[in-house]
Amino acid sequence: MKRSNLYGAIAAMMLVTGVGTANAAFVVGGENGWQLSTDGIVDVFSVYQTTSPKPAGDRFTSFLSSSADQYQNFGVRVGLLPSVIAFNVKAPTVNGVESAVRVGIYPSIQNRNQNTRFEVNPNIDFREFFYTAKGKYGELLAGRALNLYQGKNILTDMTLLTAGVVPSPGTSTTLGHIGYGYLYTNFGPQLRYTTPDFNGVKVAFSVNEPYKISSDTAKTNSPRIETEISYATVLGGGSSLQAWASAMYQSATRSNTAAARPGEDNHSVGGAAGASIGFGGLDLLASGYLGEGLGMISAQDGDAFGSSSTDAAGKERTHFGFLAQATYKVNPDIKLGINYGQNRQLKSDDDSAKLAGGGAFSIPMEKQEAASAIAVYNFNKFTQFVAEYSYAQNTWQDNKTQHSNSFAIGTMFYW
Repeated sequence: MKRSNLYGAIAAMMLVTGVGTANAAFVVGGENGWQLSTDGIVDVFSVYQTTSPKPAGDRFTSFLSSSADQYQNFGVRVGLLPSVIAFNVKAPTVNGVESAVRVGIYPSIQNRNQNTRFEVNPNIDFREFFYTAKGKYGELLAGRALNLYQGKNILTDMTLLTAGVVPSPGTSTTLGHIGYGYLYTNFGPQLRYTTPDFNGVKVAFSVNEPYKISSDTAKTNSPRIETEISYATVLGGGSSLQAWASAMYQSATRSNTAAARPGEDNHSVGGAAGASIGFGGLDLLASGYLGEGLGMISAQDGDAFGSSSTDAAGKERTHFGFLAQATYKVNPDIKLGINYGQNRQLKSDDDSAKLAGGGAFSIPMEKQEAASAIAVYNFNKFTQFVAEYSYAQNTWQDNKTQHSNSFAIGTMFYW
């Protein structure tokens, strides 16, 4: 039996980006070289959130709370990373090619409708279902897996394994710094090729199912293309360095009956990058992104969270953001960390005209920012406890704001 290390959760998610392999807790050998293994996480956080009132007026609905009054809520739920149970099937190596299948099932623990005693249907998300074939010429991944664009931005966020920003009830997970430092890359169906490791450098390219860019999107008849280049190395004295850059592009045709720009195209295009360095017990991280037609919460969120990828004139908005982070390992069992991030979108010409005109319209978000502080205690190699505080603030284009304070105490068990 082989137990995963304390951060096996990150290793498991790194598997889908081609960074490494997960440490399976149990490996069962079969006939002719076949193997079955499993890994997973139980993730439980008690969270308390309080927000200021949402400003009056027709505006983008805040993830913090849509309540016009001060809002308070307590819940017991998963954090940013849901609980997971995953199964891995490894085939015999044939002609130097290692083939494997991974199925990852990610359940939440909270009731879908909080405070309803008999609502016992938490969200169950089949995020991973793919196979890989890896040999001396690289690796092919086919199936549903974590997308490349901004994938490492979320994987390197310390709140991946905590709670971060806590949204209103009704969501399956907390936000971490999704919308507050990077965009959620999501898990999606794809075909991906990753090169072999060239002295720490890997390049990945994927063809993905397209998304709608706005509610006026009529045709998604061209793929979404994503790519990533990454570098990782161990420096002298036990120090480490990793850096990455990723990009995506997709176009989509607007409906012929759209009120603005009928029959024309929208596009989503973006770049992202980051770097982290560790020396001694200190790890420093900086990451960011820039693009058009991306949205404020998840990459290409369209109109899912308000009209943000495009404006009312049917033109793509400009989006950018960043995350800065420092963590320090006091000893093998205690780790402290702080980070701060922003997501922003620039006013379009149409936004500026509407704001100057003073007429009634849905006021878009301008900036979402958050800071988090965590303390992690590793009870043993497979159990950890977390205490965390996060502050978040949303600012709309008319300079009205709403803020949130959230506290989380939780535990995670790995195998």
